[in-house]
Amino acid sequence: MSEQVHPLDIVEEYDGNRGLNVEAESGELFHDIDRPWNPESIRVSTKSFSLRNMLDAIEEDSLDLAPEFQRLRVWSSTQKAQLIESILLQIPLPAFYFAEDTDGTLRVVDGVQRLSTVNDFVRGGVDNRGGFTLSGLEYIANVVGMRFDNLPPLWQRRIYNTQIVAHVIDPSTPPPVMYDIFRRINTGGTPLNAQEIRHCMSKPRSRAFLKRLTELTDFDIATDGLLKNQRRMIDREVALRFCAFWLSDPLSYEYNTMDEFLWDATERIDDVNKTSDEELDRLQAAFERGLRNAYLIFGQHAYRKWPENDERLKPFNRALFESWTVELARIDEKVSVEGSGGISFRARDKMTNDLAYIASITASTGAPRRVQTRFSVARDIIEEATSA
Repeated sequence: MSEQVHPLDIVEEYDGNRGLNVEAESGELFHDIDRPWNPESIRVSTKSFSLRNMLDAIEEDSLDLAPEFQRLRVWSSTQKAQLIESILLQIPLPAFYFAEDTDGTLRVVDGVQRLSTVNDFVRGGVDNRGGFTLSGLEYIANVVGMRFDNLPPLWQRRIYNTQIVAHVIDPSTPPPVMYDIFRRINTGGTPLNAQEIRHCMSKPRSRAFLKRLTELTDFDIATDGLLKNQRRMIDREVALRFCAFWLSDPLSYEYNTMDEFLWDATERIDDVNKTSDEELDRLQAAFERGLRNAYLIFGQHAYRKWPENDERLKPFNRALFESWTVELARIDEKVSVEGSGGISFRARDKMTNDLAYIASITASTGAPRRVQTRFSVARDIIEEATSA
């Protein structure tokens, strides 16, 4: 029996108290691992480092702070200053989590904001903007307004000598296990979503490529600017979804979770032996083609639910984005223009009357049957409209 999902049952996603005009995906919270890992494959060691060690490692590029992520989630000046005050007061910092690469590079997967704040204060940050002055302190009034260089030498040494405890995930730990470890310990004040975790744990190649895709003019136009300047990396997530489905056969999708599927795609993009630079260029060209065709056909309603007799703009929908961008990237612009009326007419009919299709773009969208349904419907609509 088909699940009863009404097309207007839309729950918006929020960043704090701010609505993002993006439809939340029900049933897509983190899943517990569905098969037992071999305990011997989980290798986590506990080490102690001084903050001076960490700052030197950042400077030498042997500690990766994922700076692009940090610019999206900036602490206030008071939060930063109070962290420094806690260090000066010798209050122990919560444990950090690092993931170690085979070349010895450490990626910070928990504690990025704390380390970037210390780095910013002591050495001017990754952008060398001169650090910041202390303000909004609660206990040490005589250092208010000071920068690191103005602090008494004793307190400068106290910052440098502060010891932190870090749990280091060994590079021999399989990536899915590593991902699940971080998912389990990700319980901070504002827990990271799946894409933010992938960003912290991925390598610069995939980060740079996804950033490149989301900075395209066609992306901004087709998404009506909805994903611009939001902090939760929804833009990177949907670009990654396109890549993952373009590099595979959506109708053969059999993953247990979307998280697992997207992590595999991230690893594939990060590995030049699996996806060459030329293949990335072709991937970008397909992405641009799909975006242009979607906007030509659906206009401002691209990637939004658009049932019949309802012209209101609905929130952005991830499942619509991935399925329509991928399937429309398979045809050229001339064909999409010729079939645009038929495509939008048939799509709106499905969004109004086909309960299985509505469910596939609304709830448990990572389930194999839901994925296969929405892609096959989009593919059939395009074929029918362009061959008529």
